[in-house]
Amino acid sequence: MATTGMDEVRDALQAISQNQTLLLSAFESVSQRVNKLEKTQADTSSPETNGSVSEDAAGRSDTPLVASFVKTPPLLPADAGSQSPPPVASADSQSGFSSRIILTTYPKQIGIKPLPMEWGAADPEKRGPVTVSRSASTIRRRNAIGAHSGSYSIYYALALASKELDPDHRPDFTNSEPAVNIGPFPQWADKKKIVAMDPWGHVVPWQWKDVVDKENVDLRPTIAITKAHMKLSELEESVRSGRLVPDGKVCLNSAGELAVTKFAVEPVWYLPGVAERFGIDEGALRRSLFEHTGGMYPELITRGDIKVFLPPIGGLTVYVFGDPANMSDPSKRLALRIHDECNGSDVFGSDICTCRPYLIFGIEEAVKEAQNGGTGVVIYFRKEGRALGEVTKYLVYNARKRGEDRASDYFKRTENIAGVKDMRFQALMPDILHWLGITKIDRMLSMSNMKHDAIVGQGIPIHERVELPESWIPADSRVEIDAKITAGYFTTGHRMTADELKAVQGRIWEDIDH
Repeated sequence: MATTGMDEVRDALQAISQNQTLLLSAFESVSQRVNKLEKTQADTSSPETNGSVSEDAAGRSDTPLVASFVKTPPLLPADAGSQSPPPVASADSQSGFSSRIILTTYPKQIGIKPLPMEWGAADPEKRGPVTVSRSASTIRRRNAIGAHSGSYSIYYALALASKELDPDHRPDFTNSEPAVNIGPFPQWADKKKIVAMDPWGHVVPWQWKDVVDKENVDLRPTIAITKAHMKLSELEESVRSGRLVPDGKVCLNSAGELAVTKFAVEPVWYLPGVAERFGIDEGALRRSLFEHTGGMYPELITRGDIKVFLPPIGGLTVYVFGDPANMSDPSKRLALRIHDECNGSDVFGSDICTCRPYLIFGIEEAVKEAQNGGTGVVIYFRKEGRALGEVTKYLVYNARKRGEDRASDYFKRTENIAGVKDMRFQALMPDILHWLGITKIDRMLSMSNMKHDAIVGQGIPIHERVELPESWIPADSRVEIDAKITAGYFTTGHRMTADELKAVQGRIWEDIDH
């Protein structure tokens, strides 16, 4: 009898919830109609009024749709009474946006019904699509926090604010399917192995087409796969010198032009897995992400039921030489270069570090491995200046060049300014290797102990480590490379003593100016 009573209560609550959802939808429909009428009125107002709305319209108070909706312009409680909102004619006439702003949402809120999500499920239908859009048709179905496009999401917001982009635009993904097939691999179903990207991110518009069409939700890929040719000036010299031999398949011609398959990946974080990878509490991670990004994503705090976050950071690009299917074939050899962004060297050829030389060397060795029947992989992460950014990086350069720029003080200069010597946190880096189906690395084209330890720590053995040849090291980058070797970077050569390291000195500004 007690069970029957509870069932009746549950049924009644469900009926109330359904009725509230219907009422909410009807209210929204009316609100949208009112907004359109207000916009029409504002657009057709007489020149004498200069587009301003009537006192009745300006003074009318909008009924909040839910507790987290506020009328534009919003004022923080601390500001209330201490300042007046700037005069506005109409939120719609000025910005094109609705007069209500959704500051945040809460679990079990009326109308909130996230699409089901089970991170780590082997079946994509059971796993469910990552849903993050805040468009009117999708905001109540979101199961992720943040926004698409990582750091570029800000430009998306600017495009909407400046009316360069139609807020109702939906991408047409015709013919944009991946250029090659990848996976699925067993690693995709292990929530401890992939926590920083969506394993199904490259097939979203096709895997969940019915969801998009029938439920009118905005779903977008976080991974794209294409094919291209690569041409770098150094590679022509590589052919001339005989280090690379054109084969018409990987190295296409005497100019050193290469055939490559490219994978672009946006970050998608499974917060419990990220927290576990760093050995911290999920709540502490959420609070830090919220507070130290200026409160950018309140739902990190209010939506504990949502476990997926698309952070506003740069992603990565994978460059594969040879047949991509060979990456997951344990009988095929694989050469790998993990490279973290360095704009000054990679693009503009600065000789203060070894970044571009190691990148070119890594590409050469990857091509050779592909030509020998294996696969070569270069993965490029957007982590400029050890994820400290170029401003910090250049401040460190100033501190170095105004001093004696000695290898013994190399890391100290960075720590003085940034507080740490490195914020790249390689713990999340191996996820892309798991996604590609890589189970072992025959030749690791990196001297970094942090990258090595992160990969091996994730159960992927490295059979050989290949350091950058001495002939590839620019003179002014000896400070960097010798400091790193002394700090633990891999080398088969001499590891300097503290006194020897003090003798390694780079160019100072007087030398640079002349």
